[in-house]
Amino acid sequence: MEEILNVVFRSLCVYLFMVIAIRVFGKNQLSQLNAGDVVLLLLISNAVQNAMVGPDTSLQGGIIAALVLFAANFVLKRIMFKNPKFKSFLEEDPVILIRDGKIDEPALNRVKITEDELEESIREHGVDGIKNVRLSILEVDGNISVVSMDKTGEQTHYTRIKRKNKRKYH
Repeated sequence: MEEILNVVFRSLCVYLFMVIAIRVFGKNQLSQLNAGDVVLLLLISNAVQNAMVGPDTSLQGGIIAALVLFAANFVLKRIMFKNPKFKSFLEEDPVILIRDGKIDEPALNRVKITEDELEESIREHGVDGIKNVRLSILEVDGNISVVSMDKTGEQTHYTRIKRKNKRKYH
Protein backbone atom coordinates (compact mmCIF):
# COMPACT_ATOMS: atom_id res chain seq x y z
CA MET A 1 0.00 0.00 0.00
CA GLU A 2 2.84 2.37 0.86
CA GLU A 3 4.46 1.68 -2.53
CA ILE A 4 1.21 2.56 -4.35
CA LEU A 5 0.90 5.82 -2.43
CA ASN A 6 4.52 6.63 -3.27
CA VAL A 7 3.86 6.09 -7.00
CA VAL A 8 0.72 8.25 -6.81
CA PHE A 9 2.62 11.01 -5.01
CA ARG A 10 5.46 10.92 -7.54
CA SER A 11 3.01 10.97 -10.44
CA LEU A 12 1.16 13.97 -9.04
CA CYS A 13 4.42 15.84 -8.46
CA VAL A 14 5.59 15.17 -12.02
CA TYR A 15 2.18 16.16 -13.39
CA LEU A 16 2.18 19.47 -11.55
CA PHE A 17 5.76 20.15 -12.61
CA MET A 18 4.93 19.45 -16.27
CA VAL A 19 1.86 21.72 -16.26
CA ILE A 20 3.85 24.55 -14.68
CA ALA A 21 6.82 24.03 -17.04
CA ILE A 22 4.58 24.04 -20.11
CA ARG A 23 3.02 27.32 -18.99
CA VAL A 24 6.37 28.92 -18.14
CA PHE A 25 8.11 27.88 -21.36
CA GLY A 26 5.29 29.09 -23.61
CA LYS A 27 3.63 25.99 -24.99
CA ASN A 28 0.22 27.59 -25.18
CA GLN A 29 -0.63 26.21 -28.63
CA LEU A 30 -0.28 22.48 -28.14
CA SER A 31 -2.69 21.78 -30.99
CA GLN A 32 -0.04 22.91 -33.48
CA LEU A 33 2.96 20.79 -32.56
CA ASN A 34 5.88 20.64 -34.95
CA ALA A 35 8.43 17.84 -35.19
CA GLY A 36 10.72 19.42 -32.57
CA ASP A 37 7.88 19.71 -30.07
CA VAL A 38 6.92 16.05 -30.53
CA VAL A 39 10.53 14.98 -29.97
CA LEU A 40 10.67 17.15 -26.86
CA LEU A 41 7.53 15.54 -25.46
CA LEU A 42 8.87 12.04 -26.15
CA LEU A 43 12.18 12.81 -24.44
CA ILE A 44 10.47 14.37 -21.44
CA SER A 45 8.10 11.44 -21.08
CA ASN A 46 11.05 9.06 -21.10
CA ALA A 47 12.97 11.21 -18.60
CA VAL A 48 10.17 11.38 -16.06
CA GLN A 49 8.83 7.84 -16.50
CA ASN A 50 11.33 6.26 -14.15
CA ALA A 51 10.95 9.10 -11.69
CA MET A 52 7.23 8.32 -11.46
CA VAL A 53 7.20 4.54 -11.22
CA GLY A 54 10.77 3.35 -10.67
CA PRO A 55 11.52 2.18 -7.14
CA ASP A 56 15.24 3.05 -7.20
CA THR A 57 15.24 6.35 -9.09
CA SER A 58 14.74 9.77 -7.62
CA LEU A 59 11.91 12.12 -8.33
CA GLN A 60 14.38 15.01 -8.36
CA GLY A 61 16.45 13.36 -11.10
CA GLY A 62 13.44 13.05 -13.41
CA ILE A 63 12.34 16.61 -12.79
CA ILE A 64 15.88 17.93 -13.38
CA ALA A 65 16.09 15.96 -16.65
CA ALA A 66 12.76 17.39 -17.79
CA LEU A 67 13.80 20.90 -16.76
CA VAL A 68 17.03 20.62 -18.78
CA LEU A 69 15.04 19.49 -21.83
CA PHE A 70 12.57 22.37 -21.44
CA ALA A 71 15.43 24.85 -21.05
CA ALA A 72 17.23 23.47 -24.14
CA ASN A 73 14.02 23.75 -26.16
CA PHE A 74 13.49 27.31 -24.89
CA VAL A 75 17.02 28.33 -25.94
CA LEU A 76 16.58 26.67 -29.34
CA LYS A 77 13.31 28.53 -29.93
CA ARG A 78 14.98 31.84 -28.98
CA ILE A 79 17.85 31.19 -31.42
CA MET A 80 15.32 30.35 -34.14
CA PHE A 81 13.43 33.57 -33.41
CA LYS A 82 16.54 35.74 -33.66
CA ASN A 83 18.24 33.94 -36.56
CA PRO A 84 16.04 33.38 -39.65
CA LYS A 85 18.73 31.32 -41.42
CA PHE A 86 18.89 28.89 -38.51
CA LYS A 87 15.09 28.70 -38.45
CA SER A 88 14.89 27.96 -42.16
CA PHE A 89 17.52 25.23 -41.65
CA LEU A 90 15.36 23.51 -39.00
CA GLU A 91 11.90 24.30 -40.43
CA GLU A 92 10.80 24.53 -44.03
CA ASP A 93 8.97 27.57 -45.35
CA PRO A 94 5.25 27.48 -46.21
CA VAL A 95 4.50 26.36 -49.78
CA ILE A 96 2.04 28.16 -52.05
CA LEU A 97 -0.17 25.57 -53.74
CA ILE A 98 -2.69 27.81 -55.57
CA ARG A 99 -2.35 31.45 -56.56
CA ASP A 100 -5.22 33.32 -58.24
CA GLY A 101 -7.04 30.12 -59.24
CA LYS A 102 -3.99 28.39 -60.77
CA ILE A 103 -2.41 25.28 -59.24
CA ASP A 104 1.37 25.26 -58.85
CA GLU A 105 2.04 21.71 -60.10
CA PRO A 106 5.76 21.61 -59.20
CA ALA A 107 4.95 22.67 -55.63
CA LEU A 108 2.20 20.04 -55.40
CA ASN A 109 4.63 17.36 -56.56
CA ARG A 110 7.35 18.55 -54.19
CA VAL A 111 5.10 18.28 -51.12
CA LYS A 112 3.41 15.11 -52.41
CA ILE A 113 -0.19 16.32 -52.33
CA THR A 114 -2.56 15.09 -55.00
CA GLU A 115 -5.02 17.37 -56.74
CA ASP A 116 -7.85 15.34 -55.18
CA GLU A 117 -6.52 16.08 -51.68
CA LEU A 118 -6.17 19.76 -52.55
CA GLU A 119 -9.71 19.93 -53.95
CA GLU A 120 -11.03 18.18 -50.83
CA SER A 121 -9.31 20.75 -48.66
CA ILE A 122 -10.81 23.56 -50.71
CA ARG A 123 -14.31 22.08 -50.40
CA GLU A 124 -13.84 21.67 -46.63
CA HIS A 125 -13.16 25.41 -46.50
CA GLY A 126 -16.49 26.06 -48.21
CA VAL A 127 -15.03 27.19 -51.53
CA ASP A 128 -16.70 25.97 -54.73
CA GLY A 129 -13.63 25.27 -56.82
CA ILE A 130 -10.02 26.02 -57.59
CA LYS A 131 -10.99 29.00 -59.77
CA ASN A 132 -12.47 30.68 -56.65
CA VAL A 133 -9.25 30.38 -54.64
CA ARG A 134 -7.08 33.44 -54.39
CA LEU A 135 -4.39 31.71 -52.32
CA SER A 136 -3.86 28.24 -50.85
CA ILE A 137 -0.80 27.56 -48.71
CA LEU A 138 0.58 24.42 -47.09
CA GLU A 139 1.76 25.74 -43.74
CA VAL A 140 4.82 24.47 -41.88
CA ASP A 141 2.68 22.58 -39.35
CA GLY A 142 0.74 20.68 -42.06
CA ASN A 143 -2.31 22.93 -42.18
CA ILE A 144 -3.66 24.00 -45.53
CA SER A 145 -4.78 27.62 -45.48
CA VAL A 146 -7.26 28.78 -48.11
CA VAL A 147 -8.17 32.36 -48.99
CA SER A 148 -11.11 32.56 -51.36
CA MET A 149 -12.46 35.45 -53.37
CA ASP A 150 -15.93 36.46 -54.42
CA LYS A 151 -16.82 38.02 -57.75
CA THR A 152 -15.32 41.37 -56.75
CA GLY A 153 -12.01 39.73 -55.87
CA GLU A 154 -12.23 40.43 -52.15
CA GLN A 155 -11.26 37.91 -49.52
CA THR A 156 -14.37 36.15 -48.23
CA HIS A 157 -13.16 33.12 -46.34
CA TYR A 158 -10.11 32.11 -44.34
CA THR A 159 -9.72 29.07 -42.12
CA ARG A 160 -7.18 26.37 -41.53
CA ILE A 161 -7.55 22.60 -41.43
CA LYS A 162 -5.08 19.94 -40.40
CA ARG A 163 -4.02 17.47 -43.04
CA LYS A 164 -4.96 13.93 -42.12
CA ASN A 165 -1.71 12.43 -43.31
CA LYS A 166 1.15 13.40 -40.97
CA ARG A 167 4.05 12.57 -43.30
CA LYS A 168 6.96 14.93 -43.88
CA TYR A 169 6.01 17.43 -46.55
CA HIS A 170 9.35 18.93 -47.49
